[in-house]
Amino acid sequence: MMDTVSVEPTPNDTVEGAPEEPVTSRPRRIGLLVVIAVLVVFADLLSKIAVVANVEPEHPVRVFGGAVYLVLVRNAGAAFSLATGMTWLLTIVAVAVVIAIARMARRLRSAGWAWGLGLVLGGALGNLIDRVFRAPGVLQGHVVDFVSVASPRGEYWPVFNLADSCIVSGGILLVLLAFLGHEPDGTRAARRSETARG
Repeated sequence: MMDTVSVEPTPNDTVEGAPEEPVTSRPRRIGLLVVIAVLVVFADLLSKIAVVANVEPEHPVRVFGGAVYLVLVRNAGAAFSLATGMTWLLTIVAVAVVIAIARMARRLRSAGWAWGLGLVLGGALGNLIDRVFRAPGVLQGHVVDFVSVASPRGEYWPVFNLADSCIVSGGILLVLLAFLGHEPDGTRAARRSETARG
């Protein structure tokens, strides 16, 4: 008669249906977020300095055969010249966005979310710098916009800047990630619901 021996699973054994990787073992992505945000801020700042120094408001510069024009516009509103005349409120909103992203960064373990939040944070900071330091005054400064698509005066699309582009691109990426179920902590929404049921 043969004795049966029970074998306890070792830590290296995998169990079907178990999570492949604990959330806490995934690296934090705060560094990636910060690097992206800093690069966006510097690129936005340098592009605005170059445009202010080289483009006159009444003389747009034709680029790519007229597909794009560089034109100097002082924007008192939000991205794409929305909410003109509410500069102080937009400044407060930008500060709130920066604070919200900083709080979310503590549980950030997804590279995709780090890219999206980094783009939004960098864009928000880029335009916030204009509102704080440019004329006509602190918290009321006008943002420098300079990209006009297919026309020299923004007839077909509002004039925008690099910060605006990053805010919109980052926002689209974040919406897409949320729609696909990717969480900021690196998990998938579907997997989390299955774990909760089990």
